[in-house]
Amino acid sequence: MALDLKKVLSISGQPGLFEYIAPSRTGFIVESMSSKHRSAVPTTAKVTTLADVSIYADDGEVTLRTVLEAMRDRLEGKPAMSSKSDAEQIKKFFAEVLPGYDRDRFYVSHMKKVLDWYNNLAQFGSLEFIDEDEEGKSEPEAKQE
Repeated sequence: MALDLKKVLSISGQPGLFEYIAPSRTGFIVESMSSKHRSAVPTTAKVTTLADVSIYADDGEVTLRTVLEAMRDRLEGKPAMSSKSDAEQIKKFFAEVLPGYDRDRFYVSHMKKVLDWYNNLAQFGSLEFIDEDEEGKSEPEAKQE
């Protein structure tokens, strides 16, 4: 099943990824992708949707979706190396996946986070993403005569 990256969240201070479920009076409800445990997140929490993340590249910015798809294609859908791997191995991997990444602004700490996100999506979600063109469409509307 294709995943909507606009509904996949990273919450500062909490490990793993979360899926947005619904709004609440004081924030919103999320579900952990790994444990399936639901919890309330206050509006004061620092939350990032994966759809809003971009990677610095020599010729601008590249969306996280593009990087995740490149990783999926390079790894043939298999899990990526651990974020605890050697920094030089991680840099070499990203040089293969995203040759034009900005070596001055895309740090190893960022690469480790992307590796963690990729592995979380591969294990608990999906590496297939909803096309932005299809997001608002569910079923074709019936013609009214």
